[in-house]
Amino acid sequence: MPITKLKFKPGIISDITSYSNEGGFVDGDKVRFRFGFPEKFGGWTKYSLNTYQGSARRLHNWVALDGSDFLGVGTHLKYYIEEGQTFNDITPIRNTTSSGDVTFAATNGSTTITVTDPAHGANENDFVTFSGAATLGGTITATILNAEFQVVSLISSNSYTITSSVAANSSDTGNGGSSVVGAYQINTGLDTTVGGTGWGAGQWSGTTSGALATQLNEALDDSETAIDVDSSTGIVATDTILIEEELITVGTLSSNTLGTGGGPSTRGVSGTTAATHADNTLVRLAVGNANSANDFVGWGNAASVTVPGAQIRLWSHDNFGEDIIINPRDSGIFYWDKTNGLGNRAIELSATGTYSGETSVPTVAKQVLVSDQDRHVIVFGCDGLGANSSATQGSGVQDPLLIRFSSQENPVDFFPTATNTAGDLRLGGGSTFVQAVETKQQILVFTNKTLHAMKFIGPPFTFGLQELSKNITIMSPASAIAIEDSVFWMGVDTFYLYSGGQTLQLPCTVKDKIFLDFNFEERDKVHAGVNSEFSEILWFYPTSSSTEIDAYVAYNYIEKVWYYGTLARQAWLDRGIRTLPIATGGQYLYNHEVGFDDDGSAMTSFIESAPIDIGDGDKFVFLKRVIPDITFDGSTSVNPDVSFTMKAKNFPGSNFNETTEGATQRSATSPVEQFTEKLDYRLRGRSFALRIDSTSLGTKYKLGTPRVDIRQDGRR
Repeated sequence: MPITKLKFKPGIISDITSYSNEGGFVDGDKVRFRFGFPEKFGGWTKYSLNTYQGSARRLHNWVALDGSDFLGVGTHLKYYIEEGQTFNDITPIRNTTSSGDVTFAATNGSTTITVTDPAHGANENDFVTFSGAATLGGTITATILNAEFQVVSLISSNSYTITSSVAANSSDTGNGGSSVVGAYQINTGLDTTVGGTGWGAGQWSGTTSGALATQLNEALDDSETAIDVDSSTGIVATDTILIEEELITVGTLSSNTLGTGGGPSTRGVSGTTAATHADNTLVRLAVGNANSANDFVGWGNAASVTVPGAQIRLWSHDNFGEDIIINPRDSGIFYWDKTNGLGNRAIELSATGTYSGETSVPTVAKQVLVSDQDRHVIVFGCDGLGANSSATQGSGVQDPLLIRFSSQENPVDFFPTATNTAGDLRLGGGSTFVQAVETKQQILVFTNKTLHAMKFIGPPFTFGLQELSKNITIMSPASAIAIEDSVFWMGVDTFYLYSGGQTLQLPCTVKDKIFLDFNFEERDKVHAGVNSEFSEILWFYPTSSSTEIDAYVAYNYIEKVWYYGTLARQAWLDRGIRTLPIATGGQYLYNHEVGFDDDGSAMTSFIESAPIDIGDGDKFVFLKRVIPDITFDGSTSVNPDVSFTMKAKNFPGSNFNETTEGATQRSATSPVEQFTEKLDYRLRGRSFALRIDSTSLGTKYKLGTPRVDIRQDGRR
């Protein structure tokens, strides 16, 4: 038989059987399609070695009037503005104490410091900065104390612990003096979703961050039944306490001793083991204190988890001129004024001082957006008007379907009057707002069940709202993205497109692959990004075996093909102001489409075809050789290479019974010498599949139309 060309259809099709997809591709990773042919993804490098704290899930890039290139970075712990590879912390301050409200207590040999501050309002992982502190008398100096700390554990509503950079000694007996001030940043958010109530609603082992707690006042060995604590307030006999991994039933109380006289405490209950515990070990209330809202929640018990604390921290942000408005979802709205400099933090929108006429400014929201054409600040899922026209803030009662907008060019004037353009709208479908996306002509507004169009119509109503679709779904608050006037989004079981006034389900050839291997508990982490250079929309999502994003699915909206792969990116921003796409992973920013490697290491990439029959597949054929058609143009390696694997198969239900690999390894400097002339095989079967793997540094490859040399070999 003559040499046969292998012509493949573009894109990956995984939702049908591999045999029915003859001439197509069934699997791949870090491969895209251009002009109908597969090629390796571009690589990435760290933007800098500087890191931020937390998981960064939102990015926003803008330029100030003086040309400063700012990148807003919202993490579950903080909000930063990056400039010149430096992360500037502008996280708003929630509360600043009066002088002397804060005191410290240290223990000899320990780095744990107990902070006392009545009604501090902090949660575990929150940040506080102290000033005005004096030395404690030993190694814990004023310089050490007057710094930013992260709350390690809560003891009570009046005290918590932090960790010092050095251990205290016996001379550290002071309390920091009478002039200590604590500046508390807004409460941090979650990195992993905690949904609803019941098993898994609390931390592993059941501890809740607000559980009533104290500390051991002396070391406790494994046989003692009298337990000395710093404070027994809120604890009564028969309560159960948790010390590390041991549960203990409290006996008779005498002052701050749990279990005295004829009522000793019972050690190692509920299957736990009595153990020794060091002085200052945290003691939590596990069962009891029925009047407390801060009870520990035991393993298997229902926990009361409320929004927003049960949801991961997500930010929305938009620049108003050269300034930026930021909003942690289901929390406050804040404003950062560029003229104040990067050394200053964002403050509440209602207290900026930059603009006058603050009226009914929303205090809680799900998303903020600045309309580009008409310069209104639009707030979604927010609280209503204040008590009267002179109120500077909104009601504080969040309505998940309410939309409010400021007067034109004034981001703090939200009370509608005859002389301004402020107003409000309420979504008529669904139960909660999810996401708003601005296009060139309108703003598309998603609830959990409906899609609406919000358009600027001018006075007296300013904006109009029209329902476009019912019974649609949307995966997350960042799963929709606009391309010109079209909007693409991921639903809970399919993909959608809004274009030309129509809402359509987007045909997807890899839908089962994505949605059957999906961690829906972490669906809020899903985010969409555009790589405009290659006409790609990418949705990053967590697979069923991961609590964090570890995969992507891509749609090429020009060639209308799908492909997927593995990549851990928590946020993505297309090129624009900056020349390269930028994304977050771990605690780093990454520039994408740089070279063809994984930050200096080899990037693994592959593409695999469906089985190819010769004729009707009723006869065996003998594969003698393959003439590859592949180019390495653009490779940075002197000797770029890939591996070809031909897989022979006799029946659709059988395993591939033979494989042979051949490496194409030629210089990238000469177009003639890029190709291996031929690969020799001795394979026999009714069908063959081709797989190409790339595992070498500096290799870029593009597959063309390979040819195979085969001959018929009978029916047996």
